[in-house]
Amino acid sequence: MDSDNNELSLSARQRRLLLQAIGSATLVGGVALAGRSMAQDASARQDDVLDVAIIGGGLAGLTAARDLQRAGCESFVVLEARDRVGGRTYNHDLGDGVISEAGGQWIGPGQTAIFDLARELEVDTFPTYFQGRNVYLVGGAKYEQDLSSGQNSHAPVVMKLDELARRVPSREPWTATDAAAIDKLSVGQWLDQQGIDNEGRLSFDASIGLTTGTPPSNLSLLHYLSLINSADSSMEKLEGFKGGAQETRFVGGSQVLCTRMREALGDKVRLSSPVRKIVGWDREVVEIHTDRGLIRARQVIAALHPALCNQIAFEPALPEGRAQLQRLWPSHAPMRKTVHVYDRPFWREKGLNGQITQADGPVILSYDNSPPDGRVGILATFVRTAQLPHDAKRAESILSGIFAQALGDEALHPKQFHDYDWGKVDPWTLTCVASIPPGFLTKWGHYLKPAVGRLIWSGTETADIWASSMDGAVRSGHRAALEALQALAKARRSA
Repeated sequence: MDSDNNELSLSARQRRLLLQAIGSATLVGGVALAGRSMAQDASARQDDVLDVAIIGGGLAGLTAARDLQRAGCESFVVLEARDRVGGRTYNHDLGDGVISEAGGQWIGPGQTAIFDLARELEVDTFPTYFQGRNVYLVGGAKYEQDLSSGQNSHAPVVMKLDELARRVPSREPWTATDAAAIDKLSVGQWLDQQGIDNEGRLSFDASIGLTTGTPPSNLSLLHYLSLINSADSSMEKLEGFKGGAQETRFVGGSQVLCTRMREALGDKVRLSSPVRKIVGWDREVVEIHTDRGLIRARQVIAALHPALCNQIAFEPALPEGRAQLQRLWPSHAPMRKTVHVYDRPFWREKGLNGQITQADGPVILSYDNSPPDGRVGILATFVRTAQLPHDAKRAESILSGIFAQALGDEALHPKQFHDYDWGKVDPWTLTCVASIPPGFLTKWGHYLKPAVGRLIWSGTETADIWASSMDGAVRSGHRAALEALQALAKARRSA
């Protein structure tokens, strides 16, 4: 990995910078960190102007809000368009204290920012169940393979990807020495050159498609290498369960992180408050127009997917590069998950782990999503939306039949069925992961992170490492809070 990524655990450095921000004679939210009289003067000047407005109540936005508050700032608000917090994390309530995550759910080694957050919020974790054999379905044929040992029959190809990834810094992949040449290729084109058999290609296509939300044929090789770079330049660490980014789950589901942060923040979080227009981002005070009224703030953190930023009207217009980035950012990977609930995880008794991959049907991947004690069996499934009807009864029947072929007839009789299509639930989740096409990053990537006037960009896509993951969202929230504190300090020193 590049030198910028050597220190995967940033929590100590972030805390140190927060302390520096507190100690640098800043005024935050009318609290006199350098003198009570200064705070009173600031409050008297514009007591209706907040220090920071945060747009987005997902992991990034709530992390930023939490950091501001820990630094002494009480002059902020979090504006969330939905009637809930959590962003792209969401828990299905299955009853009796059991949940199944509809959105992001896994963490793994190296994702220290979200592990740290979970510890601070007293959210426990437990290992993902992956012991046993995977099932592959190709037409009417079925075969099983035990991958829990971590052995990989396609190691030479994986090693090539890892070696390439070492030269593509995840922080700014477009700065790699040969970025332009790499970015011309799709991952699919690169894989075509590696002499992979059909079985191997099915495995690569399924795992890469789940991580990035798009087939390898549509995915930038440069972008994918930057994701591998985040994972210690190890594709197996990025894609895998054992020792990988899918190794661990949260007790109570991933959304619990956001709900606990919201509880602590209280009425500083305003739900059902979509932002429609931002005026004066180039001035001292910015106006944020929401469905629930006008907010005025000195700094704005946009903790949003880049394409969602394009749904906000900006006056004046944003600089062309940033505006084009938002307009062109891919947003065609909303993802769709289904859930089958059974009396017990019966597949475990057969030495199966519940993971099913289908070459030519609606199942991209099913997996065991049962609770820690296994008191009920849950099969969650990423499905190909175009190959599965949206009628619940038909979808349940089709999937149950596929599961029966793979796991046995017990799969024909689920107790519950749930279907969550992120492309249909609300207008605030255009896409779940970043499915970046060839040529995009080298042309537009350098507009992604730099602040524009009083606007600070956050969200997992802006993370220096583990972009597109929950850990990346947390890291981006830490960075955005620091940028806001530093901007406030600078403005007050020059006032």
